[in-house]
Amino acid sequence: MKNRKTLIASALALALSMSAAYADTIKIGVNQPLTGAVAASGNYVSNGAKIAADQINAKGGVLGQQIELIIEDNKSNPTEAAAVAEKLIVRDEVVAMMGAWGSTHTLSVMPKLLEYEVPMVVETSSSDKITTSGNPWIFRIAPTSKMLAGSFAPFVEKFGIKKAAFLAVNNDWGHSNTNAYSDMLAEHGVSTELRETMDAAAVDVSAQLAKIKASDADTLLVTTEIEQLTLIFKQAQALKLPQRIIATTTSSTPDQAIEHAGSAADNAYFTVLFAPWFPEMAPNPDVARAFAEEWEKRDYVFAGRIEGQRGYDAILTIAAAIEKAGKPEPEAIRNALWEIEVKGVNSNVRFYKEGPEGQESGQNAANIFVVQVKGGKVVKPEF
Repeated sequence: MKNRKTLIASALALALSMSAAYADTIKIGVNQPLTGAVAASGNYVSNGAKIAADQINAKGGVLGQQIELIIEDNKSNPTEAAAVAEKLIVRDEVVAMMGAWGSTHTLSVMPKLLEYEVPMVVETSSSDKITTSGNPWIFRIAPTSKMLAGSFAPFVEKFGIKKAAFLAVNNDWGHSNTNAYSDMLAEHGVSTELRETMDAAAVDVSAQLAKIKASDADTLLVTTEIEQLTLIFKQAQALKLPQRIIATTTSSTPDQAIEHAGSAADNAYFTVLFAPWFPEMAPNPDVARAFAEEWEKRDYVFAGRIEGQRGYDAILTIAAAIEKAGKPEPEAIRNALWEIEVKGVNSNVRFYKEGPEGQESGQNAANIFVVQVKGGKVVKPEF
């Protein structure tokens, strides 16, 4: 009987110990598309977040506590993204969140952040609406469409663009990118000859490409994800499209284009936020190399490092804010996000105010790089 009581007491003590350990973690929500149309991208971002959390925890965590990522699948669906956000906040009691990948997803989540007053670091979405709509719980490390276009401006003359055509996915992100790039090109004397859109699930865009081929444009700027982009490359090759193609997504990976589109991807250009083939291009090469090496060590898909960087930088940013706040509480973390500067893979993350006075969102000044596919390899463009 005595032994039985001892065993019961030991089991209870162990359970209480495990419960206390679990309660002692700082929960950060990760709202990403792990299944659905853009599942590859969401998983890459989540993997980057895991690397950051593991590295932080290996160094003792934050405020003496371990970070616990609560990763949820928004299924590449805006409505689901909002439901996931509510679940993370109400049931899991996260103190901050990273998400929600696509602009449409993030815009759907934003009312939940206002309702429950929890900050979210936006790692991917580029729609200008996200930081101009008056949501003080939003902090974006990714560049806006306008910023992307502005960063691309120095390349207009290098490419010798005179007339442009656009092909974009028919959503907030696609329209925002097209408008921003078209406005920027106009400022540099480049006319927009044609604007074409496509449904996110479209697998045949030959009609749009035929119109572009017949236009006077010398350059085609495309905004969509890699799955659809590879189809565009193949169909453009079949039509013998004469225009130069530039993918203006920053999340599409050239390696995937090479793998799935083969020679059809040759000579295409890509805008990226991280060039893992050339870590020396990053503002913090040591951080970039450490991230890239850990990614390789875990045997993650090489092509995913471009997007994994976003999850990595986002979690580093949230952790720095929690440390600065001195306590894992949403409002304190939000206030601290205005005061931190973090050495990330893409940039030195620091937020400035954007949006209506008194309800500003945080926006970081991110970097952009341009690479080219040539002979089945990713290379630096020869300008």
